[in-house]
Amino acid sequence: MAASTRLRIAVALLCWLLAATPGLGQVGTLTGTVRDSVTQAPLELASLFLANTTYGASTTAKGEFSLPNVPVGQYDLVISYLGYKLYKRSVVVRPGPQTLTLLLTPSAQQLREVVVRPNPNREADYQRFVQAFLGQSTFSRQCRIRNPKDVYVDYDSDKNELTATSPTFVQVDNAALGYRVKYYGLKFTQNFREQYVVFYGWPVFEEMKARSERERRRWAANRDQAYRGSLTHFLHSIYTSQVVPAGFLVQKMRIVPNPKFPRADSLAKALRLARRNSVFSPADQDSLARWVKVPRAFSMLYTAPRPLDSLRRVQPDSGRVWLRFRDYLQVTYQKEAPDPSYSTPRPVSAAAAAVLPKGQLSTLVLLKPEIEIQKNGQLTDPLGVFTDGYWGFEKMGEFLPLDYAPVSSAL
Repeated sequence: MAASTRLRIAVALLCWLLAATPGLGQVGTLTGTVRDSVTQAPLELASLFLANTTYGASTTAKGEFSLPNVPVGQYDLVISYLGYKLYKRSVVVRPGPQTLTLLLTPSAQQLREVVVRPNPNREADYQRFVQAFLGQSTFSRQCRIRNPKDVYVDYDSDKNELTATSPTFVQVDNAALGYRVKYYGLKFTQNFREQYVVFYGWPVFEEMKARSERERRRWAANRDQAYRGSLTHFLHSIYTSQVVPAGFLVQKMRIVPNPKFPRADSLAKALRLARRNSVFSPADQDSLARWVKVPRAFSMLYTAPRPLDSLRRVQPDSGRVWLRFRDYLQVTYQKEAPDPSYSTPRPVSAAAAAVLPKGQLSTLVLLKPEIEIQKNGQLTDPLGVFTDGYWGFEKMGEFLPLDYAPVSSAL
């Protein structure tokens, strides 16, 4: 089966580095004050939250805050306040109360005049950013960025790269899941030459108010659907030894480089250069169309399902579990069909199509020997894996907070 030449999407959310490990019924309370690091003055109405969760609060006139009933575990505590640098700190929530004194550093640019430079390509570039950031699924099409003027988009023609940042946050209202997400510290990169997308930051989730009981039930059902078949669901099924009952088929895949690709790639680049220099003939067009179709590599799929022990390492005395496997994995979620907007790569032959399972097909690559899986299905180092296929297709439309608990008993 030839490797797909589709755009490979690598979505790396730095907020997953939280490695939150909620305890079973154990909760703690974070309290304290937020102050100016220079004057020690309390800061009122500072936005304080645990990244990638629904836990957040604003400080009082005395700079005080309280975050009660937080599941024990490790989180990124983030504070945003106008005129100050974005504050980030790793905290471990333990059972019972904890008191913190948090000092914010004034921004060196808070007294400078804000200068907005015109960008004639901004609208076209912004729309490309929106499409890559929000995604194109049915749920993603129900997402809206509410503060587009706070998104700074730039295109570098030399690198063929699109970048986006925000000095404050990017607010995304997800009408499909009923979440309002404020994405602080956004760093977005889309490289068209290397064909990848990476974005990360520190988002906070807020429950939107349902207009009716019917809408509340729709949001609950959609959240359940977004969780089913997700990477988090798959990793949780490995942790709990429920891969097959959860609906996943895991198969080994090997990628073999195509020896003809380097020459084909060089010829294709030469033909593109000729086209830019206006020395491009109709015959060259046919040649370019032929050479760009030469696959970089071939993938070989092993049809036998992978046993659970080949996917993980378990430490019996502690219950800790590590994701560990060789080569590539093709992971198929068989209990749900792909989104209607998803374009499934076509196999190169009828024989290849016959062995492909039905469902949501994703590829998982481990970039280091092993990574620990937490109880909630998150990885201690999420940047240590690469995903493609259906998991690369799902974006903000299916984005759930770490503290989301699926309602389906089978999950």
